[in-house]
Amino acid sequence: MSIAGSLFILSMLLLSGCTGNKVIPPPVQESVSAEGSTISLPSPRIQSQTSVEAALLTRRSVRTYSDTPLTLPEAGQLLWAAQGISDPNGFRTAPSAGALYPLELYLVVKSVDRLSPGIYHYLPTDHQLRLLSAGEVSDQLSGAALRQSAVKNAPAVIVLSAVPERTTARYGERGMQYVFMEAGHAAQNVCLQAVALDLGTVTIGAFDEDEVRTILNLPEHEIPLYLLPVGRP
Repeated sequence: MSIAGSLFILSMLLLSGCTGNKVIPPPVQESVSAEGSTISLPSPRIQSQTSVEAALLTRRSVRTYSDTPLTLPEAGQLLWAAQGISDPNGFRTAPSAGALYPLELYLVVKSVDRLSPGIYHYLPTDHQLRLLSAGEVSDQLSGAALRQSAVKNAPAVIVLSAVPERTTARYGERGMQYVFMEAGHAAQNVCLQAVALDLGTVTIGAFDEDEVRTILNLPEHEIPLYLLPVGRP
């Protein structure tokens, strides 16, 4: 391992509180309510009591959730699992053809501690959320997803979209396959991370693409690919 890699892992351990018996708590921040404002997420943890094998064994689609809100560290951990920075060179938790990273992540919040209801954009480089639009849109998003109750009732929904041009500009038509493959990698990361957090999720692809794009105010060239409602089973 390079010196840069070793320093990066050490810094992740320090930030996540994995330093022997000493636990470093995340800083307390006020909730975000102004559109365009950002909130730094707690540093992702890089150790848990759940092995990859155990997560694979117990992963199931979960569509019914309790009314308990998600915590901000849980939300941040799920987003990091999907597209977080995991290397000092900027590489992410999910593989990407040519390291072009066409995916974008959004968190539609209904009930998350320290976050006002609204639509947030995940910023991987800074491990932050930016509030794009305030107000609860769970019912509208559920309507776009054929009235699926998991989307309406979950405390949060991760929306995974893509800007294909980032990949097709280099790989042509074949690049679309790479984009879809990458979306699958990221979604599976969320599923396994949810298991490790004692949370449940389900991957949803049945939705009206144009309606979801309108709700999130996405540009025409950005394609919504997955909805992943998440909560406590």
